[in-house]
Amino acid sequence: MFEFGRELKRLFGSDSLNAPRDGLTGGDASLLELLDLKMIAQEGRAADIAAGRVGAKDKAQRRLESAIIWREVARRSGDAAALRKAAATAEAAAEAFGRDRRPDGWARARCEQAFCAMLGAELFGDEGLNAAADVAFRDARSAARGGLSLPLADVGIVAIEAREQMATGDAQAARIAAARFAGPISGLESLTRRCRAARLLAVEARLVLADLLIGWGARLRDTELLTMAHDEADRAADGLDVAYEPLSWARAVALRGQALSLLGEVTGEVEVMAEAVSALAEVVSELSREQSPLDWARIQTALAQGLQALGEAGASERAYEQAVTCYDRAAYVLKNAPALSLRAFGASNRALCLARSAELSGDLTVLDAAESAFKIELTAIAAKRDPAAWALLQVNLARLYEARMDITGLDRGERASAAMALNAALDVFGEMGLRSLSAIAADALSRLAGGSTATARSPY
Repeated sequence: MFEFGRELKRLFGSDSLNAPRDGLTGGDASLLELLDLKMIAQEGRAADIAAGRVGAKDKAQRRLESAIIWREVARRSGDAAALRKAAATAEAAAEAFGRDRRPDGWARARCEQAFCAMLGAELFGDEGLNAAADVAFRDARSAARGGLSLPLADVGIVAIEAREQMATGDAQAARIAAARFAGPISGLESLTRRCRAARLLAVEARLVLADLLIGWGARLRDTELLTMAHDEADRAADGLDVAYEPLSWARAVALRGQALSLLGEVTGEVEVMAEAVSALAEVVSELSREQSPLDWARIQTALAQGLQALGEAGASERAYEQAVTCYDRAAYVLKNAPALSLRAFGASNRALCLARSAELSGDLTVLDAAESAFKIELTAIAAKRDPAAWALLQVNLARLYEARMDITGLDRGERASAAMALNAALDVFGEMGLRSLSAIAADALSRLAGGSTATARSPY
């Protein structure tokens, strides 16, 4: 799948005398997928040099191209410094365009600033960045006269509003949000003849929609929303050339596999879950870790989730062991990026798999390893910086205490420790308005209470 990219690397390696001064892509963002992470970082540095050259033509456009490249570096690596560089370069591009002098260029640069903020919110769990992105998208929409900026701004505004509604919205709200994507996606697709980048941007918009529908469908356990997500990801993948657009293809097929896995989990159909696991395993085997370490880790995590669901459905210790292996592979990539939300999610679910495996085998050694992993993760997370991840770890640590009592039939202080962790988590979930997570914690407290007079503290 990455043969053409490898050929480019051979022809234009870092030591090659033939390497173009201004990069390999010449500002064409559609070619970035052919470069691996090391090459795309070199491309970013070349774009910076081109934008700073004294005789450079249209420095504003060169800065915008540089910002797009650095955001892609951040997206593939999770590097906060690359993301900050992308945002700063996009801001410099906006200043160079000028809102009154070149409003469409200014609007496109503001959209790029907003996409940097959205990526930061996704990678690091900082919801304040979504608010900043919303402001930037609305600025871009008000200034845009046409071109890419208007549909891009609309996609961003709808995506941010949908994420805000997800915590409390119902299935009808999800369908309304999905319908609002139709106009901007159609607008991007209509621009494909005039602008090569528009085609992949339309695919990206479909992937944003599919991801939102997966999140909404998983929260509501709604098969119709998950089917919509599967179909949207399928449409995105259908028009892609695997040889020339490998990353977009991998992202689309991975989202399709995630939707299928959740569909099987909700309906209880083991065959559907197995099909999803096979599809995700195929993507992992095709995608090179060097091409995009973060995408590779994300797909490993999705595969682990599918195996975890299979383990739960069939009480399969083997499936849980395979899931732990996938989480370990993802953790290898994420070990130097402790701030990433994906790292906390993977560590949490890895420990849950170990807990379920211990319950099935009755092996307390496995449970000890899981408990140690959780406690290490808790020490690495600041409750104020990422309260939701911290609280989720507390819920899962309580689950381990509960599993230990189930296996041993004894309570050596585990019940009190679990209750303390769950009440701390409930306080956080209540303050953040996370009703579904509050329900999970409250249900766990109810299980702990058993036949006693203790009751769960609900924040509502």
